[in-house]
Amino acid sequence: MSRKLKIGIAGLGRMGARHANHFNALTPRAELIAACSPAPHELEWAATNLPDVRTYSSFDEMLENETALEAVVIASITAAHAEQAIKAMQKGLHVLCEKPLSIDAEISQTVVDTYAKSIKQYPSQKVMCGFSRRFDASYQDAYAKTRSGLIGRPTIFRSQTCDKRDPSGFFINFAASSGGIFVDCSVHDIDLALWFLGEDSVIKSISAVGVSAVSPGLDAHNDRDNAVGFVEFWGGKIAYFYTCRMMAAGQEDSTEIIGTEGKLTVNMQPQMNLVSIYESTGIRKEIPQNYYDRFREALVNEANEFVACCLDDKPLPLKLSGAVSAVRIAHALQESMISGKKIDFDEAGTRIVPTLNGH
Repeated sequence: MSRKLKIGIAGLGRMGARHANHFNALTPRAELIAACSPAPHELEWAATNLPDVRTYSSFDEMLENETALEAVVIASITAAHAEQAIKAMQKGLHVLCEKPLSIDAEISQTVVDTYAKSIKQYPSQKVMCGFSRRFDASYQDAYAKTRSGLIGRPTIFRSQTCDKRDPSGFFINFAASSGGIFVDCSVHDIDLALWFLGEDSVIKSISAVGVSAVSPGLDAHNDRDNAVGFVEFWGGKIAYFYTCRMMAAGQEDSTEIIGTEGKLTVNMQPQMNLVSIYESTGIRKEIPQNYYDRFREALVNEANEFVACCLDDKPLPLKLSGAVSAVRIAHALQESMISGKKIDFDEAGTRIVPTLNGH
């Protein structure tokens, strides 16, 4: 029998529970041996759904007692991501951390810096931020076609993350700790832009606008429920991002890559499956109702690829530093949206600070 990677999960909320199920049942080369959460109801869920997995009320307790652990998956609250990732790295563990590493770019950078030091002591250590769309079959196909030169030089990138409206007020309550709509939602699209346009793309300018169309309570948190952002890169490339929290039909996440000789689109007409519903009013298709409906298979693929990289000592499919770049861009978009001001950068990517006379 082939060796299995022994894994612990931090956080058993909505995303953590999904990761737990994936690693427990859908990742053949992994063995989920432990999980932790400070929330009693999440531990109760684990007792029912993960009966063979040992549970703890704190991350530190899990690390201290589970001496056989080889890797941790961090799906706890965002504020704990960086601290938990660093603690795990310092113990020589592999780490898969849900996005973002932190809502703060500088704190995110400390994770990258710690990894740079840790890997000298543990050369085979793998640390990855979970940008799940990179593991989606359609995005991987579009990326391969772009790399092959099929559409020439990619020049314009347009992508959106649009959630179904939640009348419960969840987004308003979450806004206090989310980092804002660009950090929370558009960070996936920003990561894709850097993937398709080039990880070495240097920002020339950033601007954004937003509106609170259905949730005016977001304004108190310097957030909005609809926003559009533009990122201009040196070398003649532009990224356009739209993000929304009021879609009526369901989840609408799509991307368009326009090149000098053609274009590619991903999920421009969202649909749950290949079923068409014929009714007296016409013909329609159902669409995904949430992010997980759309990207479940991508998250399962992510789990299996992460485990393979750890067990086989293969290079990770994405650089950890990219997670910092994505958060930096998201923060600048959020700042521009609130201030109403465009932010400029020089050819080295350094922000240009206006003088008193505006130049």
